[in-house]
Amino acid sequence: MSDERYIQGLVERARVAQKTFEAKFDQEAVDRIVRDIAKNVFDNARELAEMAVKETRMGAVEYKVKKNEGKARIMWYSLKGKKSTGVISHDEESGITEIAKPVGVVAAVQPTTNPTVTPMANCMAAVKTRNAIIIAPHPRAENTTKYSVKQWQQILVDQGAPADLIQLVEDGSVERTQELMRQCDVSVATGGPGMVKAAYSSGHPSFGVGQGNVQTIIDRDVDISETVKLIIDARIFDRGIICSGEQTMITPKDKYEELKREVIAYGGYWVDDEAEKGRWVKALFPEGKINRDLVGQSVEACAAAAGLTVPDGTKVIVIPEDAANKTSLLRKEKMFPVITPFSYDTFEEAIQIALDNLDVEGKGHSVSIHSHNDKHIRELGLRASVSRVLVNQPCATANGGAFTNSLNATSTLGCGSWGNNSISENFYYKHLLNITRIAKVKKHSRQPSDEEIWSLS
Repeated sequence: MSDERYIQGLVERARVAQKTFEAKFDQEAVDRIVRDIAKNVFDNARELAEMAVKETRMGAVEYKVKKNEGKARIMWYSLKGKKSTGVISHDEESGITEIAKPVGVVAAVQPTTNPTVTPMANCMAAVKTRNAIIIAPHPRAENTTKYSVKQWQQILVDQGAPADLIQLVEDGSVERTQELMRQCDVSVATGGPGMVKAAYSSGHPSFGVGQGNVQTIIDRDVDISETVKLIIDARIFDRGIICSGEQTMITPKDKYEELKREVIAYGGYWVDDEAEKGRWVKALFPEGKINRDLVGQSVEACAAAAGLTVPDGTKVIVIPEDAANKTSLLRKEKMFPVITPFSYDTFEEAIQIALDNLDVEGKGHSVSIHSHNDKHIRELGLRASVSRVLVNQPCATANGGAFTNSLNATSTLGCGSWGNNSISENFYYKHLLNITRIAKVKKHSRQPSDEEIWSLS
């Protein structure tokens, strides 16, 4: 069977399922299914983590357990109580009534780095909005994602909904994924730049992600010891594969030696020797490109690739860089437990280091800052071409929404035009809704005078 015919069969079944679901399921019934999808991942967090690590050979089980449990919690709690069917708002003063309607069939392209939580988040958003969804798993993670999809289909059947509301592309390939995006109504592409570009070229509305390279600024007014612990714990989460993971520690020069002491005390292997630094860089970025064989691997595996060893208990590899070295590969995204400190004199210089690094990779994604100086925080927000500025939080684990902030819960982070994306916010259920607006004459309306219209105040 050709790829076109195979995908056509999936889409046809999805359209029938979507129409049935839209006609028969109200908000309460929809929300019950959405909750149960999240609870399924939460209840089976360890099994799913073990499957993912075994199949993808990336990350670590304990971190993936935390990721499965944490994302399941925040995704459901974020969606709980949100209106997504029928009339979702009415404003007497403006005369506007909003009615939510599905977009149809969603194509969802998944990354190998998150074979459980990203499909879960996408499926929850699709079901919440009464859409059908077809998952295109990464070939290296197909079995793990397929296992979850089968369980979610059973949840649908148990609650009287059509199983075809959630489907999966088997024996995946680039060609099948591109065909899926071509035939569906909307695409959500969480993956590499090539697949995101293909989504935007599909001829249908698409939501993609940009590349991460989170720059982290440490201000002078924070506790260095506590800040180091927070940053390192975030950097090593799931062995560094999180796109929101902190990549640098841009630190005041007068705090730099204190930073170094605290990093080493907390399990950082600090590389001072220039020759050794060269060996690390060559191993991590052979021929100037990220070593994909080391993505999501341990510090020991990274060291072995460089022909080196690190002390027992090492949590993170720390390779400093001079801001004057504009061609350093350490300015790029590092999807392994490696972080790079820079030093600065003025806060203006700190921002410039971050901006220069983002010009290499990661523009549009995110930065983080540890500071109690609102002027500095606002200045960074005004100048950085990013969609998110995380303040005094672990960016790796809070950037996709957390109980401690108000960012929309997601596993798909839009990066705006800077990252060649259609949105500069966290992808959310609302992006899978068409909204019909009924407009009545608003109360107390009048046409202002020409003087009022043309004045600047």
